[in-house]
Amino acid sequence: MSEGDSVGDSIHGKPSVVAAFFSRIGQIYQSWLDKSTPFYAVRWAATLLFTAVYMIRVYLLQGWYIVTYALGIYHLNLFIAFLSPKVDPSLLDEDEGPALPTKQNEEFRPFIRRLPEFKFWHSATKGIVIAMVCTFFEVFNVPVFWPILVMYFIMLFCITMKRQIKHMIKYRYLPFTHGKRTYKGKDETGKPFAS
Repeated sequence: MSEGDSVGDSIHGKPSVVAAFFSRIGQIYQSWLDKSTPFYAVRWAATLLFTAVYMIRVYLLQGWYIVTYALGIYHLNLFIAFLSPKVDPSLLDEDEGPALPTKQNEEFRPFIRRLPEFKFWHSATKGIVIAMVCTFFEVFNVPVFWPILVMYFIMLFCITMKRQIKHMIKYRYLPFTHGKRTYKGKDETGKPFAS
């Protein structure tokens, strides 16, 4: 490939104005994402508010139910990935690396999610934005009988959550940190304090 043949390059091999513009937009977007990382409550509150706006829009327009159904399925998949461990204990052999503790006296191992909280939030918010954009185009307003979609979604949610809860019980893990034992230091005997 000769100089200037790549996408986004000008004739002289320097980035084009369009490529530079989108690169700068990407940097600004990433900067805002980085700044929002520690504020999980505010991030989720904004996402819930945006979800409410989307639901009100769909209700008032009386359409785009298939888009809403697809958004619900997408969010369900994200939620399952959020609840699942990064390494599935059912796929591990006994001698194949660290796994979740299965006995009371086993060493503490932190729960590592398949989908971290920040990526869960970011993907869920992007899904809502895409669904909102779809409501501005009539081509996505496929006529369906919405009560059937609601029934399908409820059935799918129940079946999926039942399977996930059985998996949690079988491999004895809890994907939430609230109420778990935390260690804050050592006493004079060298044993860790537990709270």
